[in-house]
Amino acid sequence: MDFDLSDEQRLLKDSAERLIAERYSFENRKKYLAEPDGWSRALWAQYAELGLLGLPFPESLGGFGGGAAETMIVMEAFGRGLILEPYFATVVLGGGLIRHLASPAQQQEWVPLIAAGKLRLAFAHLERQSRWNLADVGTAARQDGAFWVLNGAKGVVLHGEAADSLLVTARVSGARTARDGIGLFLVDASAPGVTRRGYPTQDGLRAAEIAFDGARAEAVLGAPGGALPGIEWAVDEAIAALCAEAVGAMAAMQELTLDYLKTRKQFGRAIGSFQALQHRAVDMLTAVEQARSMALFATVMAAEPDATERSRAISAAKAQIGRAGKQVGQEAIQLHGGIGMTMEYQVGHHFKRVTMIDQMFGDADSHLARLAELGGLFR
Repeated sequence: MDFDLSDEQRLLKDSAERLIAERYSFENRKKYLAEPDGWSRALWAQYAELGLLGLPFPESLGGFGGGAAETMIVMEAFGRGLILEPYFATVVLGGGLIRHLASPAQQQEWVPLIAAGKLRLAFAHLERQSRWNLADVGTAARQDGAFWVLNGAKGVVLHGEAADSLLVTARVSGARTARDGIGLFLVDASAPGVTRRGYPTQDGLRAAEIAFDGARAEAVLGAPGGALPGIEWAVDEAIAALCAEAVGAMAAMQELTLDYLKTRKQFGRAIGSFQALQHRAVDMLTAVEQARSMALFATVMAAEPDATERSRAISAAKAQIGRAGKQVGQEAIQLHGGIGMTMEYQVGHHFKRVTMIDQMFGDADSHLARLAELGGLFR
């Protein structure tokens, strides 16, 4: 298999990395954090101009026509920059749900708006009792004439505060944890019956607690009670993208640590000259490269139509990258000493983001258990 980037992919990589280098220095990021939304609307418009918001959508709908590999390239660059904008929530996760579940007419209506930066999405799925089980849905949807009405509550909705529309999982039939009977609904975030409470997360991003009290859905995506397989596929693709973002953040931590070892002096010499610290730096690099290999594997397998094979690959990658992120982050903090723990220094923020990624859609231990239930990676 050829893993070399095509000419178009190299141009995309150069463009994304140049954008991060020019616009997303650590000092600029602090300014974006201080903006009213907690991220930069000007940069969001620039993402649209560069075609990044249309990246995974077909050209016929105004998109870039990219796939999982192109998403991986951009997400790794964004991981290095610790971007704050709702790119993952809207384009990767929301876009994946639309690609897998929306009708052609719905895609024709929504995708151009996403690509133009005029529609921001958030996936409202997590509930107090559900943990990482996508099938555990207590929010109820009932049909009222031609409309669906939702009642329930969702938590930790990534960028839910800034979303124009919410993609909400709700149960139309069956027991709370049954795989059948789950629908996916598009709800106007400012509709009557929708209440949002936003807050910052540990990594500087934003999330929201959202309640639905008789909120009317604008549309239903796919079969009202058969949305779970499409949701799981979109989430698997999103996990692959998160793996790539984590690799970008880990690579940045490794590089920052190496630079620090070369400049920090103790006993009249750079601490990087001490063999014990050199060994630890090499261990960091090894962990990053192993994580990169698994992120690439997840990217390749994200389009696998066999749900079991895809789940094996995604869980293996998530488990490996979760553990590698912990190792790299802890080493980075240790080798930086006290400065690594301060809010004023960049490396700690990368570690926070990697830690949050590990918790999204299941941590390393949960995915290792899932992989074991599936019989391991290779059978």
